Amino acid sequence: MQPILSLEYIQVSVGTAFRLEIDTLAIEAGGLYCLTGPNGAGKTTLLRLLALLSPPARGILRFDGRAVVYRGGMAAANLRREVTLVQQAPYLFQGSVYDNMAFGLDLRKIASAQRPVRIAAALESVGLAGFAQRSARELSGGEIQRVALARALVLQPRVLLLDEPLANIDVGHLGQFEKRLRDLCTEQGMTIVMSTHDPGQPERLGSKVIALDRGRLTSEVSCPLKRAM
Repeated sequence: MQPILSLEYIQVSVGTAFRLEIDTLAIEAGGLYCLTGPNGAGKTTLLRLLALLSPPARGILRFDGRAVVYRGGMAAANLRREVTLVQQAPYLFQGSVYDNMAFGLDLRKIASAQRPVRIAAALESVGLAGFAQRSARELSGGEIQRVALARALVLQPRVLLLDEPLANIDVGHLGQFEKRLRDLCTEQGMTIVMSTHDPGQPERLGSKVIALDRGRLTSEVSCPLKRAM
């Protein structure tokens, strides 16, 4: 199977120092990956690179087998719309949950008639059915994280990148969200790469592990799915 994203002799620099140096890495379409490593290992830098938000200093990033071309520091808009990144501390602008979720659909010219249906389905999938008209400013930290995930899902990206997405999710909802992520891969063919500090998460998800340390790839292994969930 051809990788949806692949890195070849990649170097990403911040200032005068290289923060990420990866010779080769292939992300398979429909795969589920946990990105692990200590603070400062380069996890967020790698996610931003995979999100096509900034070009590497050196090397080639390929999407669907084609080298990504950057103009003015940006990849083509049609490619960036295939990938969605949910930040560790997501920002919701003032207004309702619906307003926040409709914004991306508006940019993508999704028909107005489709928006309520897609928004309702995405909110229900993260356990927030009926939250569309809630004020974004009244949400708890965990609810903000869940709305941010729903806001990404409503765009139906081919690649979903998550930076510590479950850090603020309470234990009671954790299993539900981990199952939802697995289902997105197995049932919808979505590719997911998520950073985590939870050592048990790769096993619970049955994901592959991409381990980083000081900006370098240290291992890439598969974890069997823990059937207890």
